Amino acid sequence: MSRKPGPAAAAGESPAPRLRPKVLAIVLNYNGREMTLATVASLLALDYPELGILVVDNGSTDGSDAAVAAAFPAVRRLRTAENLGISGGLNLGFRVGLAEGWDFLMPMNNDIEVAPDLLRELVAAAADDPTIGCAGPKCFYFFGDRNRIWSAGGTLRFRESVTRERGMGELDRGRFDRDGEVDYVNGALMLIRREAMLATGLWDPVYHVSVEDADWCVRMKRAGFRCWYAHRARLWHMVSPTTGGYTAGRTFRTGRSTAIFVRKYAGLAGWAGFLFWTAVAIPAALLRELPRRNAAAVVAKFRGVLAGLRAPLPDPPEA
Repeated sequence: MSRKPGPAAAAGESPAPRLRPKVLAIVLNYNGREMTLATVASLLALDYPELGILVVDNGSTDGSDAAVAAAFPAVRRLRTAENLGISGGLNLGFRVGLAEGWDFLMPMNNDIEVAPDLLRELVAAAADDPTIGCAGPKCFYFFGDRNRIWSAGGTLRFRESVTRERGMGELDRGRFDRDGEVDYVNGALMLIRREAMLATGLWDPVYHVSVEDADWCVRMKRAGFRCWYAHRARLWHMVSPTTGGYTAGRTFRTGRSTAIFVRKYAGLAGWAGFLFWTAVAIPAALLRELPRRNAAAVVAKFRGVLAGLRAPLPDPPEA
């Protein structure tokens, strides 16, 4: 809820303390009961009091919704009858947050452990600069060496994939210890300014899985806002245990989403890069996956690209 400054303090009086922005965390879950419980527990340990939590259960069949209700009766829940995809599920939460007047919305995966000061650091980076439409943290791998970076903001390029996480796989030795503008921040967790969401619109449900976060950041920038990386904010990500690894289902969806993104935003040079690198990458992936008896995943990637090139592109929903 946006706040106007109150009357000026009388001479000699200390100014009233500035109210902290109110943040609604929107946790999206699909059949990840135990991970979701751990993620909510992590959020409840944040040192930021102006926080609300909404768990959107995206058509789960594993008892997730009942488990959250039993473990955290004060946490709000919203349940769908079917899986609406990442954008469709989060958009339900966005509509709730906008209707209720929250200052910031924080969409996030259900496989996250946050540092206790994560939200305080994100708000500190974004709250006083109205040009920052969204901010994202430094993300680490949850498993293995917990000082290994998974994402320090992202860059966009038109190749066989369109997103690239900065620092992925590197040990954190300070190379990304500077805040700054990035092409996008990963949708594993981002802090979104209310005004940016209203100006940009909701996330585009044409993407079933993958690239929906980068797409929204591109649209947000076109609406006049900046995308910000806040290095002091930290989280640990379990890295897609829900959506799986290099499987036929996942590669189809990522191939489709990539092709849709290219259709929406690539110029001539972007199209050339996408077509060239796709022609190189798919045969290379086939050579890699044949000995693993996983050629079906490569074929699915190609089918996904074709599907994305033919998919209808309706306008994204307004906020």
